[in-house]
Amino acid sequence: MLEELGVADKIVLKLNTLGDAESRRHWRDALVCYFSDHADKLSEESTRRLQTNPMRILDSKDEGDQQLARNAPRIDQYLTLEAQEFFGRVEEGLRNARIRYERAPELVRGLDYYRHTTFEFVTTHLGAQGTVIGGGRYDGLIEAMGGLPTPAVGWAGGIERLALLLPERRALAEIVAVVPESDRAEALAQQIALSLRKGGIPVDYLFRGTARKRLDRLQRRGLTTAVFVDVPEEHPEIIGTVNIKRYRNMSHSSEHRIARNLSAIFDVFKAFEVQEEAMVDGRRADIVLRKK
Repeated sequence: MLEELGVADKIVLKLNTLGDAESRRHWRDALVCYFSDHADKLSEESTRRLQTNPMRILDSKDEGDQQLARNAPRIDQYLTLEAQEFFGRVEEGLRNARIRYERAPELVRGLDYYRHTTFEFVTTHLGAQGTVIGGGRYDGLIEAMGGLPTPAVGWAGGIERLALLLPERRALAEIVAVVPESDRAEALAQQIALSLRKGGIPVDYLFRGTARKRLDRLQRRGLTTAVFVDVPEEHPEIIGTVNIKRYRNMSHSSEHRIARNLSAIFDVFKAFEVQEEAMVDGRRADIVLRKK
């Protein structure tokens, strides 16, 4: 997503592990012991956290707390073998995907339901508000609420912060409507819509109502290009028909054919025999797909 937005080069992935429940429990005890020995140097807020949530002291913004946190016990000292192997697989996966990251031991989550991986995508281009995405594994959440142990992961992003990183405002490409003309055509129409989207063409998939209602929605939404898909009932050798139309003035339904610059849809057609400009049941079709 960050690469699609064109901001990946401005953001660094910060990564840490909180281990499993056993790792976290032993680490918490070590933190309480360490910070208790330096309680007189802690800020007022961190003094309160010492008994309730000692891990949060590690990400305190107080300068004195930060100095103490630099020498605090690290989670790596308390990871179980299983937790070490889990985090190793995460790091290996990132390297295989060529995603650069930095290990951030100070990246913690105070809530007990967090397990294993925690991460943030951080930028230096927005001043102090540098975190644009943050998340982690919540493997203990469902169990803490009375359910069965359930693996989970989640994240949240700051839309405004991401928007501020965009290099420039880009106009959207023209939106294409994909319209199945019958229930039989929905599967093929969905394939075409997906292929167009993969080709970078925004798609509005009109699948509800009669053909007239679909055209009405096309008009109300201001769409000008439509790909109509049908599957003839009386011709089992025909996989489907496609008509590409462009509406210049929807109020008068005047139309003219467009050049087939929607070449992405032909990825769908490789398994079929493609015939252009043919008649099917007395109707002209721009493209007819037949079984090979």
